[in-house]
Amino acid sequence: MSDTITPLMKMTIPLGGQVIELQQFDHASGGMSLLRTRIREKSRFTVFEIDPDSAKIWGETLLSWAASQSNVSSQNQADNDLK
Repeated sequence: MSDTITPLMKMTIPLGGQVIELQQFDHASGGMSLLRTRIREKSRFTVFEIDPDSAKIWGETLLSWAASQSNVSSQNQADNDLK
């Protein structure tokens, strides 16, 4: 039996062009599922796996930060609408 990789999300960041992929990684031998994060910057790859608890903390922090930026994003859009 081999390891299983299940794609979850893939996106390209508008500023910088990095490609980010999130995948569920399951070892053939069993154990907990891990979240594999792959970041491609031109020809360079960064790949790491994190456990569910770490993924939760990271995800909550990302959501909190993004929510705090909503006024900035709305203001930038309003500024662009005026041009």
